[in-house]
Amino acid sequence: MELITIWMAIGFFLAAYSVIANDSVQTLGTWIASNNEKFRWTTMWAGASIVLLFTLWYGWTVNGGDISYGRLTKIPFQEVQWYHALAPAVLLLLTRVGVPVSTSFLVLSAFASTFVLEKMLLKSIMGYAVAAVAAYSLWFVISKLLDESKDVNVKHETFWRVAQWTTTGFLWYTWLAHDMANIAVFLPRSVPADLMVVISIVFVVGLALMFKEKGGKIQEIVLSKQSTKFIRSATIIDFVYWIILYIFKEINNIPMSTTWVFVGLLTGRELAMATSNQKRKLKQVFPLVAKDFFKMMIGLCASLVIVVLIHKILK
Repeated sequence: MELITIWMAIGFFLAAYSVIANDSVQTLGTWIASNNEKFRWTTMWAGASIVLLFTLWYGWTVNGGDISYGRLTKIPFQEVQWYHALAPAVLLLLTRVGVPVSTSFLVLSAFASTFVLEKMLLKSIMGYAVAAVAAYSLWFVISKLLDESKDVNVKHETFWRVAQWTTTGFLWYTWLAHDMANIAVFLPRSVPADLMVVISIVFVVGLALMFKEKGGKIQEIVLSKQSTKFIRSATIIDFVYWIILYIFKEINNIPMSTTWVFVGLLTGRELAMATSNQKRKLKQVFPLVAKDFFKMMIGLCASLVIVVLIHKILK
């Protein structure tokens, strides 16, 4: 703990809150939307916190104190300066106005070389494309066979509820194992046990604030899409998202934007439902898709500004 500097602490706290408030809704948003009327927010917070703490401490144990799951192998530890803390501060600002920013780009751009950022961008673009195509293909079929907005048969409700909580748990773990790098980049690559306790408390408290706000402004991205409040839709979305994230997580240790994958997934789903037999038409969907894509580009531009500011001017 004595090695923690003031800028390291500020950067960590800003990144932890921003990542939880901005990115966690990708994995928990549909789960929150479809369970808000069934469970108290404290119950859902407790379930998410159990998976969170398991992911943190399991990764810390098996990776020799590294909570990033090896995602920072190409981004060596640097002494944190005030300009490194600028990135999560910008992220926090954009989060509060509801912009689905890529935290991987925005936070890691302050530390990574341009070579690593190029690899991150290519991997993220591929993730967006794969998610969009997979979602379009899958929901084009699903929307013709199943009206997801109809109430689930009482006999099947327990099955879908268990399936959703299980799928969300695996997705939450996989996402945390990937995006933990966005927070761990401010910390020593081998985190001591006393600092781990502090990190655990910060994460659990931040998660409580997010659940109490029912996802916050970013949750609007989820709620604006068709049927995301219904349990079958939420379960299928989470399952597909988990599979895609897991595959890309196993390809290599280069970080990627999970935000881009999530937005690509929702984009493909919306387009498929609009071009099949649904009541919602393309002219209604394109403004939503374009709005989400435009917000992603805002985050990418902010990341590029930070890269130029830090690597070309301040350093």
